Amino acid sequence: MDKRNLAFGRTNFILLAIGMVIVILGFILMSGAGSDGSAFNTDIFSARRIIVAPIVCFLGFVSMIVAVMYKPKDDVQSKDLTKKSEN
Repeated sequence: MDKRNLAFGRTNFILLAIGMVIVILGFILMSGAGSDGSAFNTDIFSARRIIVAPIVCFLGFVSMIVAVMYKPKDDVQSKDLTKKSEN
């Protein structure tokens, strides 16, 4: 398959991987021990689990959207050069 026909470039895949790592980090921050039948664990209401982790996940999802929409400037320049050479 020709590289020119791919929807994403190398930079897009790297940015997607970074976004996925950020989302996974957010879910890891959300995890922890829960309450059981005999005792109530107040750690489920910690700031890390209800404030920080969802914000980290949201930033990860936003960065993945940016990675999908990112278009390298090199592609635009190469298309302009191709058009000029055809004329």
